[in-house]
Amino acid sequence: MTTTPHLDEITPANLDAAVDIRVRPDQEHLVDPVVKSLAEAYVHPGVAWPRLIRDGERAVGFLMAFFDIDWTGDGTGTGIRSGLWRLNIAAGEQGRGYGRFAVESVAAEIRRRGGTRLHVTWHPGPAGPEAFYLGLGFRMTGETSGGQTVGVLDLTG
Repeated sequence: MTTTPHLDEITPANLDAAVDIRVRPDQEHLVDPVVKSLAEAYVHPGVAWPRLIRDGERAVGFLMAFFDIDWTGDGTGTGIRSGLWRLNIAAGEQGRGYGRFAVESVAAEIRRRGGTRLHVTWHPGPAGPEAFYLGLGFRMTGETSGGQTVGVLDLTG
């Protein structure tokens, strides 16, 4: 990385830069495009936390976190979770630490909000991000969600 990466809120001024983020072609089946994430953020205000990842002025990726959703949907409050909903690192920017920065940024925001665990889902398979997440300390929960593996990272240690 040439400078310190940072997160920007999505605004009219950076919307095009966010929407233009593209993962590698072999990864397109693993993560929805940024434009879908922004549509989901629009219909889930207060839950979705979309951010553009920049290195200096260069847009290098996009993340969307979620906070305090009822994962089980049973209304008991026992299944409240927060985590990383979407991560898109631009094809030419992968392998430079931006994904790690994104996960660390979401972890910091969850901690700031009083949370102690970061959840994520990923598509299993050889081209998927499983090794990336496990390498950051996530552990598989044994659950699946929409055919994806569910992982969790303990933020108390």
